[in-house]
This record gives sequence, structure tokens and C-alpha cells, in this order.
Amino acid sequence: MIIGIIGLGLIGGSLAKSIKSKTLHTVLASDIDAETITAAKTCGAFDEILTSENISKCDLLFLAVSPSKAVEWIKNHAREISNNTVVIDLCGVKRAVCDEISPLARENNFIFVGGHPMAGRERGGFVNSKADLFDGASMILTPELVNTEVIEKLKVFFFEVGFGAVTLSTPEEHDKIIAYTSQLAHIVSSAYIMSPEALKRRGFSAGSFRDMTRVASMNEKLWTELFLYNRDFLIEQLETVIKNINEYLDALKENNSEKLEQLIREGREIKALIER
Repeated sequence: MIIGIIGLGLIGGSLAKSIKSKTLHTVLASDIDAETITAAKTCGAFDEILTSENISKCDLLFLAVSPSKAVEWIKNHAREISNNTVVIDLCGVKRAVCDEISPLARENNFIFVGGHPMAGRERGGFVNSKADLFDGASMILTPELVNTEVIEKLKVFFFEVGFGAVTLSTPEEHDKIIAYTSQLAHIVSSAYIMSPEALKRRGFSAGSFRDMTRVASMNEKLWTELFLYNRDFLIEQLETVIKNINEYLDALKENNSEKLEQLIREGREIKALIER
């Protein structure tokens, strides 16, 4: 197959490297940063530059950019996409992207499937991309009015490049759950690292500190966009975690050992339940 990738950051770069290292597919790629293109070409992450002239040759076309950039790109290039091409976005929110791109796909007669690879690193950019980033990870797809044959084709491809599972969802369900499993965790990590004690932690921190602060290195422009696109579900999750933290705070203020034990036990039991 001929596979196009728009954006060679962490996700797009890793996808390109994975395709080239694990398959015989041809990769056409583009990025707005000239240094990124040079680095990717030098290490063999793609075969040719993706241009307006060869977009129509792509069997699969991946949008590995921010939600707003993905929508903008489709608006500018929709007429150049072949009706044999399957377009997949790789954005961290689905409603905002699918609501904009799905009508354009129908209008221009190409196939669009929302997607979100559940893999990443705390630092982005092509320099941090790697061919095994997706190994064993789940690929979420939010197909709307897409036939089974297309989904099966995509499943074969994603397993080919290392994914361990393909999960089907809806844009609504995806955004609701991702607000909890990803976006809330990033906000909590960022809020946690803002303590004045963070600068004094040397010699006093271990695994729990590293785990809590890992994703605080997030890119502020990208994650602000993701948070705001999903603000309704994210507000719900923030209100829930604030309520839970306040229960701990109240128990401490009241010197209530029974309440603290109860809260800790409930957390441990839920953790055990989801690990079954």
C-alpha cells in the first residue's frame, strides 16, 4: 500500500518508522518543519514527500497533527483525496474532529475514520519518535457509516505495525472515557508538580514521584486545545476528583483515622477490580 502521513511529530514519526521497519509499504510524508523532514528522510522514515500531486495515490492517509490542524488540512485538500483513500485522524479528541471532517468526507466522496492510538511519551517531536511506540498498544477507531471491509483492512494494518488491539467506539464514548484516562491525569500531574516542595525533592523522591509527574512535560499548546475541545467531559472528571480529594482533606482536618482507612481501602479495592 501507499500510506500518507501528515505531521512527523511523536505520533506521525513513530508511525512512519514503524511502517518502514515492519512492512513493505511505501510512505509519503509531510511536515511544516524543514528540519523534521530532513531528519526523517535521513533516517529512512519515509520514501517521498507528500504533495498535492500524489495525495490521490494514497491507500491510507493519516492526519498526525492537532485537531484544528487536521480539520484545516482536510478543508484545504479534500478535493485532492481519492475516493479509494481511507483517511484516519490520530487526534486525542474525536467529537470536534469527526463533526468537522465527516461531512467533508461525504461531500468529497472519500472514507473517513476517526482514530486515536493509545500510546505516547512525555516528550513529543520527531526526535522522540520510535518504531516500537505502538507495540502492544490499543488503537481506538470511531467509524461512522463505514463498512466492515474497511474496518477489517484497518485492523490488519494496525496489527501489522505492532498494535495489540483495535477498539471500536463512538466519538462521544471516546471523549467521555479519555477525559478520565488521559486528560484528567495530565491536569493532575501538572497541578501536583506546582508545589513549592517540587524544587526541594532531590534525595526525597522515588517511583511515585516519577509516576505522578511524568506527563507534566506536556506541550501546552496541544493540550490546551485538547482540554478545551473536551471541556464538558473534562469538567465532570475534575469535579469528581476534587470531591474525592476533599474527602481526604476533611478526614485529615478532623483527625479521622476511620474515614482515612475507609477511603484508602475503597481506592485499593477499585484498583484491584480494574486489574482483574
